[in-house]
Amino acid sequence: MSFVFACKSSEMATSKTEEPIAITKDNSSLEELYWERIESAKMNFVQADVDFMTMMIGHHAQALIMSDLAPKNGASPEIQVLASRIINAQNDEIATMQTWLKDRDQPVPEIQIQGLNLMIHGEGMNHMDHKNMVGMLTQDQLEELAEAKDANFDKLYLEYMIQHHLGATSMVSDLIATDGAVQDETAFRLATDINVDQITEIQRMKLMLKRIEDSENSTE
Repeated sequence: MSFVFACKSSEMATSKTEEPIAITKDNSSLEELYWERIESAKMNFVQADVDFMTMMIGHHAQALIMSDLAPKNGASPEIQVLASRIINAQNDEIATMQTWLKDRDQPVPEIQIQGLNLMIHGEGMNHMDHKNMVGMLTQDQLEELAEAKDANFDKLYLEYMIQHHLGATSMVSDLIATDGAVQDETAFRLATDINVDQITEIQRMKLMLKRIEDSENSTE
């Protein structure tokens, strides 16, 4: 029995000396397979995903225009903090969506903002009508917001940003309801993050708006 045991130990020792070479080869093959699957997964998208990313870039860009007005128009500290958070979040998401499109060899919209005017450049962008997206402010509404000051700006900013956020959540709902869409992990995570973040902000803005309205009623 001890002889058999010794043989087994010898076999184990022999196999141990061989394992590092075998594992190295296996790891190399597995790593190649892993990156192949990562690249393949990037191609798991449909036109609805591309359209969502393209349109949402323009949608987010208008929120930047709106929020940039806050410090210029005498917004309260609370509104300025909210506007700053929206600018940071939407800038990050715009960059993520541009990268998503680039990684999949799709046309990448480049945004240019001049005052209240939003221009979107890029291959095939001429046929994309960002102005008619759900939740987007009209030019008249943007000009109204730009002319509002102090407490009037706070109230109008909240009303219009709630409208704007509701439009974004509606776009997410339409995307998720589309057959074959958001199968890509990055697209799914981005869409759901936009949905959750903007729903949360809508609730916060509704409370802020109610406080303003209650304050106005108490002074009448």
